[in-house]
Amino acid sequence: MEMARLSPEVIAVRNSRDPNGPALIYTRAEIEALVLGAKDGDFDEFLQ
Repeated sequence: MEMARLSPEVIAVRNSRDPNGPALIYTRAEIEALVLGAKDGDFDEFLQ
């Protein structure tokens, strides 16, 4: 996964194995929620 800041409030995310593929665009708040959720263990069920 690759992330790039497009502006202070917009982040693009794409598959680093397919750099010519599409990028998903998220707000800073959405990325922050994802990171904080990962830290809190909200996605641990996917690892079992």
